[in-house]
Amino acid sequence: MGQSASTVAGAQNRIKFRSSPVISSMKEIDDSDDVIDVFEVGEFDYSSNIPDECLACIFHFLSSGDRKSSSLVCRRWLRVEGQSRHRLSLNAQSELAAVVPVIFSRFDSVTKLALKCDRRSTSIGDEALVLISLRCRNLTRLKLRSCRELTDTGMESFAKNCKGLKKLSCGSCAFGAKGMNAVLNNCSALEELSVKRLRGITDGAAAEPIGPGVAGGSLRVICLKELYNGQCFGPLIIGSKSLRTLKLFRCSGDWDKILEVIAEQVSELVEIHLERLQVSDTGLAAISKCSILEILHLVKTPECTNNGLKTVAENCKLLRKLHIDGWKTNRISDDGLIAVAKHCPNLQELVLIGVNPTCASLEKLATNCLNLERLALCGSETVGDPELSCIAAKCIALRKLCIKSCPVSDQGMEALASGCPNLVKVKVKKCRLVTSGSADWLRTTRGSVAVNLDTPEPENPDASASDGGVPEVGNEIRQVAGQVRGVSIASSSTGRSNSFKARLGLTTGRNLVACTFRRWSSFGGSSSSRNN
Repeated sequence: MGQSASTVAGAQNRIKFRSSPVISSMKEIDDSDDVIDVFEVGEFDYSSNIPDECLACIFHFLSSGDRKSSSLVCRRWLRVEGQSRHRLSLNAQSELAAVVPVIFSRFDSVTKLALKCDRRSTSIGDEALVLISLRCRNLTRLKLRSCRELTDTGMESFAKNCKGLKKLSCGSCAFGAKGMNAVLNNCSALEELSVKRLRGITDGAAAEPIGPGVAGGSLRVICLKELYNGQCFGPLIIGSKSLRTLKLFRCSGDWDKILEVIAEQVSELVEIHLERLQVSDTGLAAISKCSILEILHLVKTPECTNNGLKTVAENCKLLRKLHIDGWKTNRISDDGLIAVAKHCPNLQELVLIGVNPTCASLEKLATNCLNLERLALCGSETVGDPELSCIAAKCIALRKLCIKSCPVSDQGMEALASGCPNLVKVKVKKCRLVTSGSADWLRTTRGSVAVNLDTPEPENPDASASDGGVPEVGNEIRQVAGQVRGVSIASSSTGRSNSFKARLGLTTGRNLVACTFRRWSSFGGSSSSRNN
């Protein structure tokens, strides 16, 4: 009513505009025809004036689902979306081989590729990997998971076709030392290598040494996890003169001697992670020769004592982050921590699990380490109200505090109300003497402080194990996110969300450090960026 003819016509055109993309995308049109996918004759396609480069930039701001929908609008958008997609995650089952040409004809600019196969399925083989390498010669990152059909031959062909590879992560694969050496001998730009459960490595003295190859001059990060014969990577580590980060998780064998050689040959190390490793104070003495070391994680290394920690502290005076999981062996205590406080004034982050510090060491740390911003005390029998009061009174720069499974009470919480002027977040978990009332009072008193209180659940008398055990540490590098859902072979998100994993870790008691600092990593971003 009261509308002019032109207004009604405009409304009809708008309705036609919204419905036409779905219809046009399902039509089969000869290539020889003039294609107008979205707009009727007389309508104007405002996106036609946007250059392809700008349209691609817009697509980068969209989620994976929105990118998929946008690619259905018209042929131009389909082409630009495919050519501008640099990350791709595919389900690497054997059926993938048949559609590789179709996928990479559309996505011809992929530089970061993840191939993941279910453990119960048959993965792609050498033929498919070689075909992918021929289609993706500009590949810089590759992630392989459970690709058990890949052999040394396939990895060698891949390495020859993708010599620009900068990052390789492989887990639960079946190729061995020859395939790994092929990568190291051909990929001169390789900067980061992560290997987990590489099943093709020969056991014992017959194991073929790995590395360093041409990649020895460029490698900056090496991460080895759950390798039965991980020491065959020794030549690679020793030969990587530019190595900055070394992470060794649950690799069998005595590592003291290898660490001694590494410390003599590699002088640029700034970050070392040792978890469930056979290493003693001898190994720590070797690590102490890395004078520019900034980050050290010692997780469940029961042979490491105060003496080894003292040696590291005396020689690694640039230490910024220190994580110690003492596994409740009491071999690292106040003596080692006092040495850290005395010699490492740049300390910013300290995580102690299963270690029993007292006011003596905590006061020294607070007094000498004026940049201490993040502190986590977990499973410590000696951290009570006096220790928490000491932290509140002395740790002026502290911004984040986590207390878990410690005998603190409401009295200690009250001390935080008047201390730590820069405090922004407090986490208290499984401290049975702390009530919700004290947490609410702290929130009211310190409005700028976020207080996270985990109310303890009643104990289950039928439980087979308690939460007293110190859990494992896990830091997997998330590399491929927001991947393609439009291709039928593309893997969907079957994993649990990170928040669910964190909650699961709290329930099972197996991921204590992850739940402590995973959400705090943003505070270390600026300081750790120097290492990257």
